[in-house]
Amino acid sequence: MDLAESRLRTPLSAEVSFLDDPLRMLRAARFVATHRLEPVVEVIDAIGRLRDRLEIVSGERIRDELSKLLLAEDPSPGLWLISRTGLADEFLPELNAMRLEQDPIHHHKDVLAHTIAVVANTRRDLRVRLAALLHDIGKPKTRGFGPGGVKFHHHEVVGARMARERLLALRYPNDLVDEVSQLVYLHLRFHTYRMGWTDSAVRRYVRDAGPLLDDLNELTRCDCTTRNAKKAADLARRMDDLEARIEELRAQEELASIRPQLDGRQVMEHLGIEPGPLVGEALEMLLEIRLEEGPIDDAEARSRLTEWALTRGLPPGSGVTSSR
Repeated sequence: MDLAESRLRTPLSAEVSFLDDPLRMLRAARFVATHRLEPVVEVIDAIGRLRDRLEIVSGERIRDELSKLLLAEDPSPGLWLISRTGLADEFLPELNAMRLEQDPIHHHKDVLAHTIAVVANTRRDLRVRLAALLHDIGKPKTRGFGPGGVKFHHHEVVGARMARERLLALRYPNDLVDEVSQLVYLHLRFHTYRMGWTDSAVRRYVRDAGPLLDDLNELTRCDCTTRNAKKAADLARRMDDLEARIEELRAQEELASIRPQLDGRQVMEHLGIEPGPLVGEALEMLLEIRLEEGPIDDAEARSRLTEWALTRGLPPGSGVTSSR
């Protein structure tokens, strides 16, 4: 590295250095990001020529180097380097797949440029940055054109599956894979808030996000990369409003641990039934009531359970007339 001139070069020739350890190509991208260096032409050309040598490097080593790159203060220069040299194609082909061609009629923005901007917007947290990097990877497979412009129907569903597959291939821990996939799956949920959410919808949002709520809100805020100041301000205002409503409901209810009013044992005792699928169905019914209406007391929960059981045609003696 020639720090005095802010240039990145290798001690020996770039070809020798990268053939000796191909991971150095990805490490070069990290140094470009972390030290704000400009790679010399020899480095760029060598990465482009030798990128397929990365196949001999273990997934774990690639994972660790990618994680370090993503945790740079601004990973953008490094991400652009692995994109433009094609190095990303060797371990993260979904990245360049997002380089969708500009459509002169509908004028949709380049998904890759948007993605890298979102990564740079987020705080330096690996889970959030991985979610930012992968949140739109489902778009290329779901892109369609219609009278209203470009559509990416259900790209969050497709993207969550793709994110899981890629992260597992890179040997990320299962719990992190689950969390990032869930963030990708939920990242569009907030955008229906402008249509008006009931308290029930807010509860569902909190329940579905679970411990990822703060990360999901972070990702949602950072997903706004529009240059339209009014649109950006409107989104920020709506998110502020949603977070205020969440806090208000938290003060009234235990949003972090939303669950049915009765547990499985109580359901079985009240209905006089044995463990089985029917217990799960009853608990799901009670959970729906909790989400729709907020907290109810035990007596009301038992009354609703009785009504539900009768609609299911439980036989006499099942316990649905119990006074407990």
